[in-house]
Amino acid sequence: MKDLFGKAILDYQTNNSPKNLITETNISEADEMSVDYLFRSFKNMPEIEQKALQLSKGKILDVGCGAGSHALYLQEKGLDVTAIDISQNAIEACTLRGVQKAFVADILNVDNSKKFDTILLLMNGTGIFGTLKETSKFLQKLKSLLSDNGQILIDSSDLIYMYDQDEDGAYEVPANGYYGELTFTVHYKGETEKSFPWLYLDYNTLQNACHANGLQCELIHEGKHFDYLARLY
Repeated sequence: MKDLFGKAILDYQTNNSPKNLITETNISEADEMSVDYLFRSFKNMPEIEQKALQLSKGKILDVGCGAGSHALYLQEKGLDVTAIDISQNAIEACTLRGVQKAFVADILNVDNSKKFDTILLLMNGTGIFGTLKETSKFLQKLKSLLSDNGQILIDSSDLIYMYDQDEDGAYEVPANGYYGELTFTVHYKGETEKSFPWLYLDYNTLQNACHANGLQCELIHEGKHFDYLARLY
């Protein structure tokens, strides 16, 4: 793994001439993303993220923490937060920014004896599940890390709007596989990361997956663009 996303984050943190990230998917054209967006303050976060942070309580695990903006905000509020990401570079940047507990870790490898009151998965938190088929494995793992009254706060988007509609108004989605299963490619400073699967789940599909895995699922907030925040417990 070249860890280009993490490289961009660390370049920005260390003023190492950061450039924009370029991301593309199998259903969308290449799109530029400014790295400074990952360093945003609370007031510049989308409402869904603000809501999730306001609902966070107790011992918190921030999964796929990126540049650590969510973890930093919670830490400054005096909360006990652990931030994890598979990116070595991103975790280095988090540490430089002052996140006290930041570790390189894959959520699937976190020790089950550790329990959290809030587990955060933000910025399309369902993305790390990769595919619909893998979703149960991740939900079971997250469930095993919850304290007795613990909650998982996760966001995603219903990508149905990305597809064309026929004259009857039905969406023309791929016949094979779920329409929210994308392949993501990241480019940075002339390098390209090997493409990886990234999952966007519509709320009903997430709810069904939760019920199949012994979790309750409630809709907390809907954004303006097919996006939503859910609470699992």
